[in-house]
Amino acid sequence: MSPETRTMRRSRLALALIAVVVAAFGVAACGSDSDSGSDAGEPSPGEEAAAVALESDRTVIDVRTPQEYDAGHVEGAELIDIQGPDFSDQVAALDTEGEYVVYCRSGNRSAAAAAQMEAAGLDVLDGGGLDDMVAAGWPEAG
Repeated sequence: MSPETRTMRRSRLALALIAVVVAAFGVAACGSDSDSGSDAGEPSPGEEAAAVALESDRTVIDVRTPQEYDAGHVEGAELIDIQGPDFSDQVAALDTEGEYVVYCRSGNRSAAAAAQMEAAGLDVLDGGGLDDMVAAGWPEAG
């Protein structure tokens, strides 16, 4: 075999290996949808999660202050103020077999509450803000 033939074979082999590596990275990059930041099958926080929660008739928890709650809330929502000193105790008292959805004014406190509730072993969705819950079909009271 001539030196030129060996060089051509090595070049083809190198190109084939590069193509395999590029293809592997492409498949890995498309392998999962991480845009939502949630587990596979979990709805995105906000209106999407609120709609899923409505369909499955989850218990609604409003994590805003009592004053915010009194100004308007989702009908039937239980108030557990995330800023209250007994938030952790109230979460610990919830039924671990229950399914919950939490919301606040804009979605920041609901995200923090959902994380704490998940850490306590609860099945919870982050419904985002009150506007997200209402847009998803939850009736507003108050």
